[in-house]
Formats: sequence, C-alpha cells, structure tokens
Amino acid sequence: MPPPPRRMAGAAAARYAAKVDTRKNELITHAGGCHCGRVRFEVDAPADLTVDECNCSICRMTGFLHLIVPKERFRLVRGEDALTTYTFGTHTARHTFCHHCGIKSFYVPRSHPDGFSVNPRCLDDGTIRSMKVVPFDGRRWEESIAGLRERSPAFDF
Repeated sequence: MPPPPRRMAGAAAARYAAKVDTRKNELITHAGGCHCGRVRFEVDAPADLTVDECNCSICRMTGFLHLIVPKERFRLVRGEDALTTYTFGTHTARHTFCHHCGIKSFYVPRSHPDGFSVNPRCLDDGTIRSMKVVPFDGRRWEESIAGLRERSPAFDF
C-alpha cells in the first residue's frame, strides 16, 4: 500500500490508508470455464487472490485450488447441460465437472455448501494480479475446517 501524501497525518492518513486498502480488495469479474469451452462461468473476486490448496484425496489427485465465494458472486453463463455431478463421503460436496472434457472448474464444497469453490486455474488469463496459495489439511478435515472458515470473511457462520 502506498504511503499517505506528506501533508497528511493522524486520522486523515488512517482514512487514506483504509481507502487504498479497500481498492486493493475491490471485486472484479473473472471469467472462466472448462477445457473444451462448453462450460463458462463468471465469479466476482479481488484481482489479488488468496486460495486454498487442500491435500484431501480428491483435491490432491486433481490439483484443485479453492477460491471460495458466496453463491451470489458466482454465475454459470453456459453449459449446465454439460455438467455431471459426483459425490462421496458425506455427499455434502457436489463435485461438478464437464462430461465432455472432464474438467472440474467449480463445485459446491462441503465447507461452504451455500457457496462455490472455483479453481483459479480455470480462470481466463488477464484478471488475476497475484495469487497467494495457503495450505489446508483436508486429510484432517474435521480438525482443520475452523481455520478455513475463518479465512472466508465473505461468509457468515
């Protein structure tokens, strides 16, 4: 964050810093989809992303990274008819993937069943300014979920 102008001090400097910080977290629209292009979606998220890398069996095997957003910030643009859903374990997570190319670009996660987890690797080039990857111990899901939920400020728990 850039420093406040020289003539600014005290409360004015704090307001300036808050305004600059707000712009950094401003939501933009990212577009993305599957490999064959039949599934397309949009997601509203900052240009500077913080995503989770889970080591559970399915995420580890597929290389899925998690950008978790409330359902209001996700829009399926096309391809609902190309999606297939897979569930396992508790059957809370709804893993959707394109039945033509096999790519899972988003799904409804067990941790946030009222939202979506988007794989930022499936977003189009040009809108991500930076991406910080945070490890999540999905192998020990029950012990780790509180930390993941704390890092998802867009959700009310």
